[in-house]
Amino acid sequence: MRKASEPEGAQGAAAADRVSGAEAPLPASLEAAWGRRARPTKGPKPALNLERIVETAVALAQGEGIGAVSMARVAGELGSSPMSLYRYVAAKDELLALMVDAALGPVPQPAEHEDWRAGLTRWAWGYHDAFRRHPWALHVPSGPAVTPNLTAWLEDGLQSLAPTGLPEAQKLSVLLLVSGYVRNEATLAATIGATEGGEIMPTWGRQLARLTDPEDFPALHRALGSEAFAQDDAPDDEFVFGLERVLDGIGSLVSGKDAPRGCER
Repeated sequence: MRKASEPEGAQGAAAADRVSGAEAPLPASLEAAWGRRARPTKGPKPALNLERIVETAVALAQGEGIGAVSMARVAGELGSSPMSLYRYVAAKDELLALMVDAALGPVPQPAEHEDWRAGLTRWAWGYHDAFRRHPWALHVPSGPAVTPNLTAWLEDGLQSLAPTGLPEAQKLSVLLLVSGYVRNEATLAATIGATEGGEIMPTWGRQLARLTDPEDFPALHRALGSEAFAQDDAPDDEFVFGLERVLDGIGSLVSGKDAPRGCER
């Protein structure tokens, strides 16, 4: 905690020191993505640049799936050699991270006088829509946000939660909860969308009814006898229902009705 006599500049420097510590230098591709690497102003324009490499990789993943993306394949699409790519991106993991960052894009603009719930709703739908546009991104392992767009999303989410008065650690936990929910629902939707065979819920219900006995699975058969398995919901119905319940839980936390254990960090 900052001492009363400690100036704001010193506080910021101390915070930077705590975060950075003795970390290794940033990858060159990440520095370039953040605009921290100076571009040459003289001489011929290079045939390749980071933007072209990432755009080509994204187009490849969009058209053929993430499994089609390799350094060699991207280089071939650019009419170059893999060694040329390594001047800009040192490893495939770096390229994948930059691809997801490009796919996510900028944060949707907030509405005027937006409260925390409206802000998180906008945030979640923007994240949801990005995965719908780029389902291949679901197959890239997620990690700490250090690329430009992902960091802007993190900032926006924290700003949305600013009026709640939650501790900073809980704000981060809330964003992890919401982003995890969105990613899980997007993965399920992409999997179901790729399933062949027509209606999913009625088919699933008929299979369960054939395979199970009401005496062994009474709760399940009550659901089977209801409208729950009668027809498929609209594509976004489950997402809306789940998101509202997640936000209800966060609302309880904000209002102090639910004091979580183990969150005093």
